[in-house]
Amino acid sequence: MSLNCCVNHAQRGNWYDRLVSPWLIHGACSLPPIAAQRQKIVPLAEGVVVEPGMGTGLNLPFYDPRKVKKLIGIDPGLALRGRAKRLAEQGPFDVDLYVESAEQLTLEDNSADTFVLTYSLCTIPDNVAAVREARRVLKPGGRLLFSEHGISDRAGTQKWQNRFNPFWKKIAGGCNLNRNVEQLLLAEGFVIKEIEKKKMPGVPGVLGFNYRGVAVPA
Repeated sequence: MSLNCCVNHAQRGNWYDRLVSPWLIHGACSLPPIAAQRQKIVPLAEGVVVEPGMGTGLNLPFYDPRKVKKLIGIDPGLALRGRAKRLAEQGPFDVDLYVESAEQLTLEDNSADTFVLTYSLCTIPDNVAAVREARRVLKPGGRLLFSEHGISDRAGTQKWQNRFNPFWKKIAGGCNLNRNVEQLLLAEGFVIKEIEKKKMPGVPGVLGFNYRGVAVPA
């Protein structure tokens, strides 16, 4: 395999965002209930794969090397140069790492077979722009695989998510508790082929309502 790293328009942020927040997010996003969701969706990726919000590379162990031709990992943070880079160097397929924003990718139109979004739409500031980029970059017939936490289907939980969200965003690197993943994908021109929506076991309700599925450009 080969590893290429490209730095385009990385966003450094303050010391907390650079040094503390990435590892808090890494710890939370590597919990067993979330890892179980990753294991259900990531192995479906095939061909040229784009993964925004790659972070510390938590999805890398779950890709099926028999299916993946190349992985393009996207993240605006510096974590890509650390743990994710070391994991990618050890992997069985080619990996390109781009330190840039998911809202404005430098990738060509119709260049990816699979777009993978796992626990990143909650944090990307302009998630609408990121989904539009996914649609632009996907080839005709390409698939968007997603597993994301978001707004609950229970009114009582929704109320607490909305109340807690401003505080949570400050301590969790911009993570939002109350985004509706299904509505976002439908509004930005995707057809959802498969979806499972339910609370993850072992995770508090305000954090643990999960959307997992497969979507294609309309």
